Amino acid sequence: MSTAADRFRAAAGELGVELRVTRYPSGTRTARDAAAAVGCELAQIVKSLVFVVGGKAVVALVSGADRVDTERLANAAGATGARQARATEVAEATGFAIGGVPPFGHARRLETFLDRRLLDFEEVWAAAGTPDACFPIAPSELTRLAGAAVADIAAGAMSGRAAS
Repeated sequence: MSTAADRFRAAAGELGVELRVTRYPSGTRTARDAAAAVGCELAQIVKSLVFVVGGKAVVALVSGADRVDTERLANAAGATGARQARATEVAEATGFAIGGVPPFGHARRLETFLDRRLLDFEEVWAAAGTPDACFPIAPSELTRLAGAAVADIAAGAMSGRAAS
């Protein structure tokens, strides 16, 4: 395993969990790649996205079938604006590169928001520190381990329409 994957496994161990991390040679960098590799619905993939909200990095956990509504994310964080973090900001805040950012185990504790729609599934899949590794987890356990606040942060979440 790579150093990033080892760091993620160690962070999970510090939280008292042993996760079933699987590596996929074809890669799981995008949500579509991950869904194809693990054989699940696109909506069961957890995207761990970093945004800058009110001048600080926060993590948004959303379904692979959705995108983050930055206004909703800012509101959930009690701020007035949000923007997606640049690659260097993501690496600095989390210790991981885009495409492999896990939902927890970051370089520093980050405020985290989990979109409510992820709770509709018994199991979801998230990145495990590298663009070719992911793990299955119950959304309630993911929420607990990430210390996430549950919120409607996906585009279209309140109207029920699908977002791309």
